[in-house]
Amino acid sequence: MKIDINADIGEGCVNDKNLFPLISSCNIACGGHIGDNESINNSIKLAINHGVKIGAHPSFPDKLNFGRKLIKISSSDLQKSLTYQINMVIKIAKNYNKRIHHIKLHGALYNSAFTDFKTCEIIINCIKKLPYKVSLFSQYKSLLSSLAKENGIKIYNEVFIDREYNDDLSLVSRKNKNAINNDLNKINRKVLNVFRKKKITSINKVILNVKADTYCIHGDNPMALIIMKSLISYLNSYQIFLK
Repeated sequence: MKIDINADIGEGCVNDKNLFPLISSCNIACGGHIGDNESINNSIKLAINHGVKIGAHPSFPDKLNFGRKLIKISSSDLQKSLTYQINMVIKIAKNYNKRIHHIKLHGALYNSAFTDFKTCEIIINCIKKLPYKVSLFSQYKSLLSSLAKENGIKIYNEVFIDREYNDDLSLVSRKNKNAINNDLNKINRKVLNVFRKKKITSINKVILNVKADTYCIHGDNPMALIIMKSLISYLNSYQIFLK
């Protein structure tokens, strides 16, 4: 059995180089919250060397808050920013005769797209105007997933390895001290349960139905490398391997 695991990459973290052998997809920060031509180029080279699918990881243009705060921005300015960010990755990948595989939103933009129609509309418009078709990593039952499907965009439903969920399958806010889960045993059981049974337990202990085509580890989590080494070993013991 095969599993796709993705990581947010190029965010100035020491884990990046060592994470690549433990993932099959990557989401490369492209200047909105962090990242520049050099970091994108370095990340793409690592992805190519390890056979990892290349994705763009755009965000609100907000380096001050690392893209994790909902900001006031006009629709036209947001669309311009996202288009620019994504095309940075596309252009650098082209230098290596590669295409990006997917887009995965970052932080507050990702959360906004769970329910906000205008945000979803902007994102979908950006994707439809790209030079070629790309997939979208998005939350199961999010508004973005639903609208993107209606517009012919391929969706990879995503579950977070190191985050807790609310009862509506939205992510628990990082303002909550329990939003991030670094318990290795709990993480291992969680991923296996989602993979085998399509079930996930919310922060309130409610068992929810979920679909996951890809699983995300945050590259900026100081525990990311330890979590991934533990998880890969655990999954391998059940004959589940990276795609």
